[in-house]
Parts: sequence; C-alpha cells; structure tokens
Amino acid sequence: MSDLIDSPVKGENAPEFSVSELSSVLKRMIEGEFSNVRIRGEVGRVSRPASGHLYFDLKDDKSVIASVTWKGQASKLVTQPEEGLEVVATGKITTFAGQSRYQMIVSEMSVAGIGALMAQLEKRKKKLEAEGLFDKSIKKEIPYLPEIIGVVTSPSGAVIQDILHRLSD
Repeated sequence: MSDLIDSPVKGENAPEFSVSELSSVLKRMIEGEFSNVRIRGEVGRVSRPASGHLYFDLKDDKSVIASVTWKGQASKLVTQPEEGLEVVATGKITTFAGQSRYQMIVSEMSVAGIGALMAQLEKRKKKLEAEGLFDKSIKKEIPYLPEIIGVVTSPSGAVIQDILHRLSD
C-alpha cells in the first residue's frame, strides 16, 4: 500500500486515483494505524441525544477531534465527558471515506491527572458556594430520627407488612 502513495521519481507521472480509491486507501491506513490510541485533551461541545450515545469534542489549543461513545459503552465510562474537563480518552480512530472526515470512538476515559480532578472539585465547590448551599444561616438541622417516612411499594405486599410490623414494635 505504501508504494501507492510514495513520492514519484522526478520526471515520472504520479499515480492517478479515483476519489473513492484514495478515500479507501486513507481509511485502511488510518484505521489500521490508530486502532488503539490514547488522546489527552479538553472535552468540549458535549451532546447526549435520546439515542443514548455521547457526542463530544476532544481539543487542545490547535486542533479538535470529533468523538463519540456508543450507547452500550456510555454508561460504563468511569469518567463522563464534561465541558472543560481535561481527560485521557482511549479508543480507535474511524473515518467516513465518503466525507473525508474522521472521529474517535471512545471506549474508556479518565481525568488527566489529580490536578485536573482537584480543579474540577474546586469549580463545583465554588458553584455550590455561589448558590449559597454552604451558608450556615440557611442550613436546616437534620433531626436525629426521621419524623416522616415515605414508602413506595405494593399495598398488599410483604414489604409493607414487614415495615408496619417493625414500626409497631
């Protein structure tokens, strides 16, 4: 395959390809060479359509790679993609030969280090603080024992009977 794209010797004609032939060659080369790759980048443009797939970008200061995690794998990701989060994504590069496009299919994702994880935690803490959720003056004291208990169960099942029995003890 490499002799198909080697530079021609000066004075010789370069090989001629149809658009489809060249697209096919590039697809085989890219997908063969990048069938298992790890990419470090910042997550951007996260989309979670009803299909259950995750669509997002991995980017750095110079480039962007469109990425997807299919529905079956999306719920298994330890780290879910979140705008601005720096991650290391593992997966494979696939191409759309008919459109001259490529993307990464992500199978695993982790935060790109403890520094990034701490930054994410601090960001969330500041957001909650700005909402006043840490203000002691508006905090409600939690009672030692609950005053009200809610149970969602069948009215005639064993669960409700067991709960009623325990409460009467």
